Amino acid sequence: MSTSQSDGCTLSEEQLLKAPESDYMNEEQLEFFRRHLIELHHSVSERLRHAKKEITKSPDSGDESDHASWEAECTLLLRIIDREQKLLPKIQQALKRISSGCYGYCMESGEPIGIQRLLIRPTAEYCADVKTLQEIKENFYRD
Repeated sequence: MSTSQSDGCTLSEEQLLKAPESDYMNEEQLEFFRRHLIELHHSVSERLRHAKKEITKSPDSGDESDHASWEAECTLLLRIIDREQKLLPKIQQALKRISSGCYGYCMESGEPIGIQRLLIRPTAEYCADVKTLQEIKENFYRD
């Protein structure tokens, strides 16, 4: 994400990181993340469109190696499509949390998720501590 503003009313990442804790999830910060999530939604949608378009192209030649390469590429594209399609609803849910006023706070503990974590994963629903415990439990019960 760029640190420049097109309209001058949105915080930059640098300003966001330097803001005091008392500013956490104020109107400007929420607007920053709202715009960031909308941009992310657009870019993910565009990548999905591109991947779906690419998967419909079949190789022109009947060469077996070309066909095998195309199949390998399709497998990769299908994984990308799957991943991106799972991300879109998470982005929409994060936008709803901004509207409802609970964005940036852990859905389990109610503690702040933190600006740095949200910059890395703007769809985060849990603070790092809770997410770590969830992953430990998942690994324990999976094995």
